[in-house]
Amino acid sequence: MEEFVKAAIMRAKEIVVDEVPDLTPGPGEVLVETIACGICGSDLHALTRPESMLESAGANGMLPPFDAEQDVVMGHEFSARVLELGPGATGVEPGDAVVSMPMAMTAGGPQLIGYSNTYPGGYAEQMLLTAAMCIKVPESLDPRHAALTEPMAVGLHAVNKVSITANDTAVVLGCGPIGLAVIGSLKIAGVKHIVGSDFSPTRRKLAEGMGATCVVDPKQEPPMEALARTGGGANPVVFEAVGAPGVLDEAMRAAPRLGRIVVVGVCMDKDTIWPMLGITKELNIHFALGYDPLEFRKTLDGIASGEIDVAPLITGEVPIDGVAEAFKELGNPDAHAKILVTPQLG
Repeated sequence: MEEFVKAAIMRAKEIVVDEVPDLTPGPGEVLVETIACGICGSDLHALTRPESMLESAGANGMLPPFDAEQDVVMGHEFSARVLELGPGATGVEPGDAVVSMPMAMTAGGPQLIGYSNTYPGGYAEQMLLTAAMCIKVPESLDPRHAALTEPMAVGLHAVNKVSITANDTAVVLGCGPIGLAVIGSLKIAGVKHIVGSDFSPTRRKLAEGMGATCVVDPKQEPPMEALARTGGGANPVVFEAVGAPGVLDEAMRAAPRLGRIVVVGVCMDKDTIWPMLGITKELNIHFALGYDPLEFRKTLDGIASGEIDVAPLITGEVPIDGVAEAFKELGNPDAHAKILVTPQLG
């Protein structure tokens, strides 16, 4: 008799709790139980506007990551515990806590875990992972904290995009989870002047904890002025971590001549910029996506060593039954930073 596992499923632009068939690990795979999975802003976008995600994936030559007309179990920021090894799976053992880049290597090509119709993500009680992609979580590290490896690695990749040094200064527009990850990586890089800008007082407080040397409400003070006021100079690297229409244009207007802008916020809308402005200033604009395997592992090591303190970012935990409500709560920037889905709570 076929068994089932519980999952929060994206179905017809809604989150519904249902069951998915019990999973069996194939060659090189491991069956795992989800320990914790962060809810990502991209998941919120995918739920309400999957067509935008699919259009952008098609435009850059990628295969569409999922069929929006079929069920998808999202969740790509996860930690898990190994239950069973498939044929030929090596490197981990049952009982190991692991993290993994959210990608399954299959005979038919890679699958994006959490954006796939066949490989459920961390909003399910169980997942299938590629053994070779798994990294053991150090025993000294709370595996719930290890679940933040994925979003924090995005920040590291954005910082690495511009080879930033301790002699640089930075302005981070938007202090949501990705902006906070950028701030944490800037601090590790030794950047001494980091301005974090956000309308939310809760997020500004978190930005201070992650390493921002100055935080501002952009309604009260432009972040570039705050940087100059605090002795940070006039030529920072600007990180756009808001992902809303118009913000990149604002960053271009605020940036100095020969300035560098890193776009890491995911704007789902088509936007407008003024190319002549970028030309006359000779701006360098970089777009950052994801991370590489070395950045992912380095981020886990940084969390395990305490160099990256992610505990304050975890502002809530919900069981699978609470995912739909958590999506709604994340619409309030003062309520939460990162909500973890922890199936064992159910």
